Amino acid sequence: MSGVRLLVGTRKGLFILTSDGKREDWKVDGPHFAGWEIYHANGSPADPDRLWVSQSGGWFGQIIQRSDDGGANWETVDNDFTYAGDVGDHLWYDGTPRPWEFKRVWHLEPSRTDPDTVYAGVEDAALYKSTDGGQKWVELTGLRTHPSAPKWQPGAGGMCLHTILLDPVNPDRIYVAISAAGVFRSDDGGETWQPVNRGLQSNMELPDPDAEVGHCVHRLAMHPSRPDTLFMQKHWDVMRSDDAGANWREVSGDLPTDFGFPIAVHAHEPETIYVVPITSDQQHFVMDGRLRVYRSRTGGERWEALTAGLPQENCYVNVLRDAMAVDTLDSCGIYFGTSGGQVYASADSGDTWRAVVRDLPPVLSVEVQVLP
Repeated sequence: MSGVRLLVGTRKGLFILTSDGKREDWKVDGPHFAGWEIYHANGSPADPDRLWVSQSGGWFGQIIQRSDDGGANWETVDNDFTYAGDVGDHLWYDGTPRPWEFKRVWHLEPSRTDPDTVYAGVEDAALYKSTDGGQKWVELTGLRTHPSAPKWQPGAGGMCLHTILLDPVNPDRIYVAISAAGVFRSDDGGETWQPVNRGLQSNMELPDPDAEVGHCVHRLAMHPSRPDTLFMQKHWDVMRSDDAGANWREVSGDLPTDFGFPIAVHAHEPETIYVVPITSDQQHFVMDGRLRVYRSRTGGERWEALTAGLPQENCYVNVLRDAMAVDTLDSCGIYFGTSGGQVYASADSGDTWRAVVRDLPPVLSVEVQVLP
């Protein structure tokens, strides 16, 4: 029977949770890198023993760790994320120019086919790639030097490149999302980029409804069988594109609020998507003290609340953008972690939930691997 491994990044270390295919009993290992913020941890689809961790701290800065044995041992790899060439300026919160300044790695996205190839999305927004197992990082400068880049501004959490999607059909196509610049697509392996934000409305933040950049995108998701269909959780609005990001339309439908951070797609049903609405951009906690995951089986518009096994009173947690994941077992598993340190799992596509671990530090990210 296949097994499952959850990589849970928290504000005070990495926790590795493992179970068999039934996903009933879980072993908790950790914390690895105790006391460090783990912005993201991810595993290679090409080699389940190859793990990557973005380890960040105020005193010692940014460290990338790699494991070749499923997390039993770790090796520090290259951590040089120097911007290439002329650094240039972007806009600051107050609209004044400010030089690019590297702060941390927000997201690590391993290649689907090569365990030695991995992408890193950083703050201030830039994209890096390693093809030698993390021994050297090379900036894909076409993104940061895009003509629109001087107009980019940080979102509330910083100007972070937080989402990287690798097209499973076209190896030259990459999507990234930047807060608060928007979505960009490359069709040549990261050499050149184009903004793909048409249809996004950010009237509260942008006076121009047709602005090419400046949209605060929180997260993107894709089903591998339909790589041209993208789903987005925006600052406000849940959005959908069926033409590789060229055009977007809102699918928030009957959600109680369309503000949130994560969005995920069912492993076997490309029209089934999941979000976790929270109260507002000022109140980063679930509405009415009730923790509810919302599922749409129609690709948006019509949504149902999933509550079985989740607390429905006196619960005021948040779920961050990288803190929801989906496994590929026949009975699709859905997982998410909260700012209160709980990790919830559903082995039946969200119909029922249970807390597999409680009282961790606040959860920043959750990724899942199906193990042979």
